[in-house]
Amino acid sequence: MAESIEALVADCRRGRPAAQRALYERLGYQLMGVCLRYCPSREEAEDALQLTFVKIFTRLDQFRNQGPFEAWARRIAVTTSLNLWHQHQQRGLPLAIDEAHDVPAPGGTPLDQLSADDLVGQINALPPGYRAVLNLYAIEGYSHAEIGELLGISEGTSKSQLSRARRLLEARLHQQAHISRCHD
Repeated sequence: MAESIEALVADCRRGRPAAQRALYERLGYQLMGVCLRYCPSREEAEDALQLTFVKIFTRLDQFRNQGPFEAWARRIAVTTSLNLWHQHQQRGLPLAIDEAHDVPAPGGTPLDQLSADDLVGQINALPPGYRAVLNLYAIEGYSHAEIGELLGISEGTSKSQLSRARRLLEARLHQQAHISRCHD
């Protein structure tokens, strides 16, 4: 039977490498998904994931068992990814976007035929600020006040960017569905 997260955390606090490896294996996939939502490329998401685990292991004393460990680790992954994104912007580097694979679903309306990869690709193609706010609000469940604090923007700007992101995403998805329908 697999060890509980609590037992793994206790063993990590005791400095046991096997527990660190087990915790990484248990949470790595989930946290990589978080990093991919905020980083402009898979390579940067992998860097963010590694930094996330370094922070987790070096800050275990800050985890006070006031909620699930997974939520605490997820918040570290979000802030680490956002910090890398901010550093990327400050250096003035172009934002690369990984391409999604097109595998349409059979049947249904043109919008129904868009695959999950199509949706992820369209989200990744949003301007970085829109993408970050959309992910933080719709996927991570942060409030606009929390998003404002994380991104260094006002609550109103967060609401505005979410609204614009939704409109742009909807327009792009309809356009992609229309193009797909025309090519069938």
